[in-house]
Amino acid sequence: MPIDPNAPLPLLGGLTPADFMHRYWQRKPLLIRQAIPGLKPPVPAAALKKLAKRDDVESRLIWREEGQWQMERGPFARLPKAREPDWTLLLQSMDLHDDAVCALMQRFRFVPDARLDDVMISIATAGGGVGPHFDSYDVFLLQAAGRRRWRYGMQKDLSLKPDLPLKILSNFQPEQDVVLEPGDMLYLPPQAAHDGIAVDDDCMTISIGFRAPGLAMLARGLLEAAADQTMARLGQPAGPYGDPPLPGVRLGGLYRDPGQPASIHPAELPEALIKATLDTLDTLRFDAALAARFLGCWLSEPNTLSVFTPADDAPDLEEEWPAHGALVLDRRSRMLYRDRQIFINGETAPVAPSPALRALADERRLDCADARCRRLSADSRACLADWLSAGWLHYLPA
Repeated sequence: MPIDPNAPLPLLGGLTPADFMHRYWQRKPLLIRQAIPGLKPPVPAAALKKLAKRDDVESRLIWREEGQWQMERGPFARLPKAREPDWTLLLQSMDLHDDAVCALMQRFRFVPDARLDDVMISIATAGGGVGPHFDSYDVFLLQAAGRRRWRYGMQKDLSLKPDLPLKILSNFQPEQDVVLEPGDMLYLPPQAAHDGIAVDDDCMTISIGFRAPGLAMLARGLLEAAADQTMARLGQPAGPYGDPPLPGVRLGGLYRDPGQPASIHPAELPEALIKATLDTLDTLRFDAALAARFLGCWLSEPNTLSVFTPADDAPDLEEEWPAHGALVLDRRSRMLYRDRQIFINGETAPVAPSPALRALADERRLDCADARCRRLSADSRACLADWLSAGWLHYLPA
């Protein structure tokens, strides 16, 4: 079920999500003692080490050797011994590889899915860390095992030490110094300086990170979407943002220049051609529908490591709708919507977001007996059947 924004949330230390977003989000750090009491690691350390040996798992090993920072990217045939100090193993996008981690990430959906990025898990021996640094995105640091000492603050000097494999702050000046135990959590806004050092050999920290698109990337993406739409309206091959075409002007004409005077300087670009080119931009529609098309496709694009596996015994949703059971989004699937557009795994769905499809996106689950399912159109059922056969969606019997 969606999280009530106005109900106190133990995960946030009793704050309501609305209060947290208003007072802390993108503003200042928040230390939460026993955000998840009795928390156990969703993935054992031994299993994480095995995952680090796979080439479909993004991993990094960070350690210090003779006082110098070192980093190596996986997969790893060997890892340091469990009692060897000062090393950290980080595994990115663990929500792609484990259902329990994915379920943990869903507890943070009081922040829009468009901002939710991934879950990283780190294990470290005593003294292990990645050095004092800052991130350009919001992050919740949840202690899962052992203890980790965090020093952090909102310093303005974010200059980095040169010629290092890691982004290490050159002048770290922490304002707070705390030790997190299992179940404790620390929220840090973007550019908060922080340094976490493992106190114990069995230290495990779970980082729930949020994406922060650059403004230049947003502008470029909107222009790409406009270009794709321009070609799609002409029936020409277009990029990922063109299908289906949105309402807009069809630029099917040709440039004309009757009255062009004889050229004295033939190599000079004609002013009329420059003006005509600029005038085409006035005909393009840079509106909310176009922005949603770009953002919906881009932000729902699955991780490059995602592999979808369809079930062999999935029901035929077009032939007969199941009376019981549920449709559940694969943990790797990303689904977003806005107004009359719905997006899944980088594509625009060929149907509008009905109440049932909106419920599937919001709750990541749709009970087949839900009354909203009876109002699904034949096209919507066909769409769900396609997602089921692609492995984007799964059927769970009652």
